[in-house]
Amino acid sequence: MRILLVEDDKRTSDYISSGLASSGHVTDVLRDGRDALAAGLREPYDAAIVDRMIPGLDGLSLVRSLRAAGGKLPIILLTAMGGLEDRVEGLDAGADDYLAKPFAFSELLARLNAVGRRPPIAQQKTVLRVADLELDLVRRVATRAGHCVELLPREFALLEFLMQNEGRVLTKTMLLERIWNFNFDPQSTVVETHVSRLRAKIDKPFAVQLIHTIRNTGYSLHAPR
Repeated sequence: MRILLVEDDKRTSDYISSGLASSGHVTDVLRDGRDALAAGLREPYDAAIVDRMIPGLDGLSLVRSLRAAGGKLPIILLTAMGGLEDRVEGLDAGADDYLAKPFAFSELLARLNAVGRRPPIAQQKTVLRVADLELDLVRRVATRAGHCVELLPREFALLEFLMQNEGRVLTKTMLLERIWNFNFDPQSTVVETHVSRLRAKIDKPFAVQLIHTIRNTGYSLHAPR
């Protein structure tokens, strides 16, 4: 998932974004509520984690503004204000969930996965298919020709992005920015390494190759034409 994290405490934002990256998610970190409102209305995020006490526009006002603009973005409010009335106020403002600090990252991740898949189920594909390759986004399961393929979180995210863009050429820069949240580094071989590992799992054991290298450009996933 691509996640918007709105948190002005750098230690907390670094902790959360590092954990999310390890779980295969891409995180954009903003520290100001007004900047977050513009980004939340402009960018196709899958979910947002919003601290209640942020500069520019507080978390509750940010949630209300997103909802008033018709935004359906799943939102978790993350705050030190954990009283019953505070939680009710946050949910009434339009948040999908409310987690009080301090928190265990495993719980935040579980809640994020839960709210991230609620609204899209009726509106978006939850299973991606290309030829005999299937990727279940809810169960987080990949299969090829009916055989289960074990993927690490980053491999799953890479395959998901490739399948979502079936037939489209994705450059190394695009993959670095989307999957690793890196700016372009011509010396980095992380994309090549992960594509090679992914091929070893979903292509090499099977007769038909789905991941194609586009010379001097990038990669494309599609069935043979």
